[in-house]
Amino acid sequence: MSDEAQAPGPGLAVSEPQAVSIDGILELLRKGRIKLEGLMPNSSNYTFLVTVKRRDLQCLAIYKPQKGERPLWDFPRGTLCLREYATFVVAMALGWVFVPPTVLRRGPHGIGALQLFVDALPDHNFFTLRERYAHVFQRMCAFDYVVNNADRKGGHCLLGSDDRIWGIDHGIALSAEFKLRTVIWDWAGEPLPSDIVADLSSLQQQLSSDSNVTTVLSKLLQPDEMDALRQRLDALLRSSTFPEPDPDLPNIPWPLI
Repeated sequence: MSDEAQAPGPGLAVSEPQAVSIDGILELLRKGRIKLEGLMPNSSNYTFLVTVKRRDLQCLAIYKPQKGERPLWDFPRGTLCLREYATFVVAMALGWVFVPPTVLRRGPHGIGALQLFVDALPDHNFFTLRERYAHVFQRMCAFDYVVNNADRKGGHCLLGSDDRIWGIDHGIALSAEFKLRTVIWDWAGEPLPSDIVADLSSLQQQLSSDSNVTTVLSKLLQPDEMDALRQRLDALLRSSTFPEPDPDLPNIPWPLI
């Protein structure tokens, strides 16, 4: 795991100040005791703020139980929490640390996605941050194409109190049918930077073998969704350019933020 992937996460509280690795955060999320704090406002699905505590480490987290998912006509029932976790797996395989640490586990309302809460600075979103954090958003742009993110709103891009960019809400991603809707079109048609190409190529190699990433994703996604994931990745590498909007499809989510 890269040095970037060892960065401490937002929203942590420890008995003594210390840096906590991604692996340490994931261990806390997997094994910690969950306490419900309340429902998050303005969520289309049941989304809970929780405290997760284990030994001298605790954090706030977002818990999205499978039972609380609103049925969607274009996504199989009960799969949104699986997709939340799967997008984190893809981001980690790329070495891109902008999806908050996420696990799939049983909580007070059954199986669901549990994701580290981002202590975000208010009044910031993609539109206020894109110039300062351009390279992070270039990665996010390529990532959203690969995972087929159907809902990258500007407000799904957060500036954490740790001065890092975090991307959230990936429940409607990784469909076999192309559904990319995003506000990040700033670099459409421009060449991909060489470091992004290198990371995408590494993911391509992992998905073409019996790697741990392939094993995990194959348990979360249907075979046609895995095939489509590989096809999108191959297409992006062949073009070596940032994706461009399809004139025949809706390309921008609503609302924008």
